[in-house]
Amino acid sequence: MKHFHQSPTTYVKDVMINVENLQRSIEFYTTIIGFKLLEQTESQAVFSANGHTPLLTIVQPNDIKPKQQRTTGLYHFALLLPTRSDLGSIIHHFIAKGVRLQGASDHLVSEALYLADPDGNGIEIYRDRPAEEWNWNGSEVEMASIALDVEDLLKEGQDTLWDGLPKETVMGHIHLHVSELKDTEQFYTKGLGFEVVTRYGAQALFISTERYHHHIGLNTWNGVGAPAPAANSVGLVWFSLVFSSEEKKLAAVERLTSLGYKVEVLDGQYFAKDPSGNRIKLN
Repeated sequence: MKHFHQSPTTYVKDVMINVENLQRSIEFYTTIIGFKLLEQTESQAVFSANGHTPLLTIVQPNDIKPKQQRTTGLYHFALLLPTRSDLGSIIHHFIAKGVRLQGASDHLVSEALYLADPDGNGIEIYRDRPAEEWNWNGSEVEMASIALDVEDLLKEGQDTLWDGLPKETVMGHIHLHVSELKDTEQFYTKGLGFEVVTRYGAQALFISTERYHHHIGLNTWNGVGAPAPAANSVGLVWFSLVFSSEEKKLAAVERLTSLGYKVEVLDGQYFAKDPSGNRIKLN
């Protein structure tokens, strides 16, 4: 199966979020989600699935504010497991831990579980169906939200011992609340080089490179014109995009600048903000 999270694809590599209580979140992300704690300071912790590649960084600002409702920002980040049996195994783990899920869906291209961390940051954990099973109508991939066959997944996962996130786990995609879709689409397609692969009416669109079902989801479900949250509130700090080469990254920077978007360079690292204030680290 083609891999959608390595060159030449442009993909989401890792995510940084704010939390209210660092120790509480470390306990959740290691014990419940199954991350390995890679490094920790007084106000920050970095997590990995394989013991060396960061996938999630959590930060507790001094003046942290609770998650703000009806704003732009993180809807969920999505951890992609390597196999269906891994997804079944984590369901067994969640049942054993008494974890309350927010949802579970079969999206045709994938099977997914939804939950939130102690601060309300959204998390999806999913597995992909083989790409050759996805149904494309021209440039659009067919996706839906139908009932997940949990019983069958439990059977598939019953012989796979849960021992934390598999080392092959990657950040599969990110889904964002945005304030509108027209300028947002221009930013991500004309600026960053993504292609729209699915539209949900006038409320959401899904974008990718190299014909993945989506690397980024964008929706206006918190309201058209929703404001950006405070920088010190629970939620997204940034997510990173990996380009296949330095030349492609710099070309994206040039396109964003020509479209009127500001790109900052901090300690040699490029950062941009989409029209809704969602911050992106360009790698």
